[in-house]
Amino acid sequence: MGNVVFVTTQMKPGTSTDVLDSRFAPVAELMRSFVAEDPGYAGQLAIYQDGNLVLDMAVGQDASKDSMTGVFSCSKGAGAIVMALLVQQGLLDLDAPVALYWPEFAAGGKAAITVAQLLSHQGGLPGVEGGFTQEELLDSRLAAGIIAAATPLWNGTGMHSYHALTMGVFMEELARRCAQESLQGIFERRIRAPHDIDFYLGLPEALEPRFRPVLAGTGGAPVPFIDPFSPLGLALNSTGGFEGPKGPSFEIMDVPNVRAIRETGPAAIGGVATARGLATLYAAVSTGFVDDAGDEHAPLLSAETIAAVSQDRVFGLDRAGGNPGAFAIGFMKTHAANDFGSARAFGHDGANASLGYADPAYGLAFGYIPARAEANGTGSRGGRLSVLARQVLLG
Repeated sequence: MGNVVFVTTQMKPGTSTDVLDSRFAPVAELMRSFVAEDPGYAGQLAIYQDGNLVLDMAVGQDASKDSMTGVFSCSKGAGAIVMALLVQQGLLDLDAPVALYWPEFAAGGKAAITVAQLLSHQGGLPGVEGGFTQEELLDSRLAAGIIAAATPLWNGTGMHSYHALTMGVFMEELARRCAQESLQGIFERRIRAPHDIDFYLGLPEALEPRFRPVLAGTGGAPVPFIDPFSPLGLALNSTGGFEGPKGPSFEIMDVPNVRAIRETGPAAIGGVATARGLATLYAAVSTGFVDDAGDEHAPLLSAETIAAVSQDRVFGLDRAGGNPGAFAIGFMKTHAANDFGSARAFGHDGANASLGYADPAYGLAFGYIPARAEANGTGSRGGRLSVLARQVLLG
């Protein structure tokens, strides 16, 4: 492990900062500048480099590094890590048809769809007409039964579309079929608990006092009409919705604020974390890390497994949303509109602009969570922090 240099930084009100490597002081300064630009801003940022924690901070009013909040589709990254462990164990073959493990899936012309295609958003199953009920998504065996009987929107054409909710169902069902255990159980037993990671797919009730609700973004353009029966509408479960604190809700930012979602931890959207938890998760996977007690944790995944699951599988315009997208096995990959890392980076962002990734080219593991939902992608706050983290290493 590399040497760690401690530096002292001048604190501003509402700022809790630990810069543990002087090279990353400019990254901390950029994070603090967000509060100067917008007094209502608050957020967390944590970075490991070559397994050492080099930055861990929270800025803004009532900021705390220990508070947790919903990280939306960053949960897919955690689910993808479980899939990677199954691949590493030889329990899951990426080139095999999904139906080898899940025979019912062959119905509706899906017999030839491979595991790799399904887990890289190419399966043509973004949702179902009529949507899924909250019960079906929380007990994904029910949603899996519906998906198994469905006919895909396309088959074998090379198209992709972001499977916002069903990706979690795919991963959870494959975990049950291949390992005879829930994805959440594998994540807790093999990943979270042994490494004491503040990232939960199923938040225990005892930790509820640490949870802070996701705050909706401010302003922005009006939401355009989304046909509930269009590919995008199906992917967003537009005819299903969720049971929010004030009754049925179709507002995506309300999802992790529902206790039932946090408690169950659906692999598509249900994760709860701190920024350090996000960063620690990706450090545990890629480089290994040194914990606060000085103990070293070896990386969970081999270089060969990382190469297999993080290789680009699809790139192009999303069939539903029309935006560019690039995906590996469950993970997002970098591209011009979402420049979060090098060509070797793999991770996932969330609807509130939370971001977690590993970048083997730089030895980085990165976690960013804003308190209030904001934009993500190239040029966003999280994107700017990510770029600067790489620039300081290049000198």
